[in-house]
Amino acid sequence: MKRASVILLVALLFPAASAFGANTQSSFSAARSLIEADSSPGNAYSAGFSVVRTAPVIGDLLVFSGSAVTAAPVSGDEVIIAGSIHSRAKVGGDFRAIGGRINIEEPIAGDLVAIGFSVRDSGRANGSVFIIAANADLTRGAAGPVTIYGNDVSLDGSFADNIDIIASGKVTLAASTTISGKLSYQAPEPATIPESVTVSGGIEYTSASYLPNVGTSRILAFMSIGFFLFVRILGALILAGLLAGLFPRLAETIVERAMTKRPSSILLTILLGFAVFIVTPVLFLLLALTFVGIGLAVLLSIGYALIVFLSLVYAGILLGGMFSRHYMRREMILWHDGVVGMLALSLISLVPFVGPLAVFFFAAFSAGSLLLAFFHSAFPSDEHTSEML
Repeated sequence: MKRASVILLVALLFPAASAFGANTQSSFSAARSLIEADSSPGNAYSAGFSVVRTAPVIGDLLVFSGSAVTAAPVSGDEVIIAGSIHSRAKVGGDFRAIGGRINIEEPIAGDLVAIGFSVRDSGRANGSVFIIAANADLTRGAAGPVTIYGNDVSLDGSFADNIDIIASGKVTLAASTTISGKLSYQAPEPATIPESVTVSGGIEYTSASYLPNVGTSRILAFMSIGFFLFVRILGALILAGLLAGLFPRLAETIVERAMTKRPSSILLTILLGFAVFIVTPVLFLLLALTFVGIGLAVLLSIGYALIVFLSLVYAGILLGGMFSRHYMRREMILWHDGVVGMLALSLISLVPFVGPLAVFFFAAFSAGSLLLAFFHSAFPSDEHTSEML
């Protein structure tokens, strides 16, 4: 495949380079909608959203457009890059095309190179044929060797040389197809070959399934889960670091409440968070039973989602702040405390049974602490109450 890619690159670039280096007279034209009705005595270069050429070209033709139609002969090489390509006239040299849909109706004197979603050749190339397409259809054969990479491949007509096919779908040969060389193809299932088909060089079939086996599927599943966990943990680390750095006072308030020596205060805070997580959704359902309460339930559900989200993030900040105060003897909460704590909490959550339960208690405590902090910030008990946010 690598060798074929190199050959394709050289084949595509060589004619363009030779055309630019030629000393013959050239014509250049560009417009949104371009119709070329005058013949070109030398090379012709056209660009536009829609290009239609109805006059012959004595030299080479290069077209870059959204839709390209050539209805007059080209004496030299023809290179077209477009979304839709229709070649309705003879080409005296090589034909190279890159596009979505490529349709070739007249013979090509040289080689054919086509890359597109759909490639149909109802002319006949006197040289080699190289096609990469989801659907490739050759209806009049070819005089040179044929190489096709695609999904569904259909062959018809007389082929004078070897044919190599790598297909991920079906390979079909029409009745009375003649192949003077050897037919070699790889596909998930054997090709449809009628009895009237003649292959002088023999047929070589290689079964190739492009669906992953059980082992590969298991590896891909583990890789997907691992990537998801990595992205989730990385996002949580970034959020914890940002919130801890932007609102250090709020983080310090939550950590101070957790570091208190009164177990009853810690227990009441956890129960408050537990009520937020469990009882609040029930309240939403009761409000939604009434027409007036539907709007209020929607608004409260948005606040509930925000509280749950902040509780999970501040649970990691809480864990990092407790670590810094207990082991590093530092009162101030820094952004990297949130990162370290969230990393530890993410690793704890991976432990079966115990991990999710521990995360739930940390999150419930954080939820209760956040509600108390917001309440005291909105209704301060005295004028010297510090700002929480």
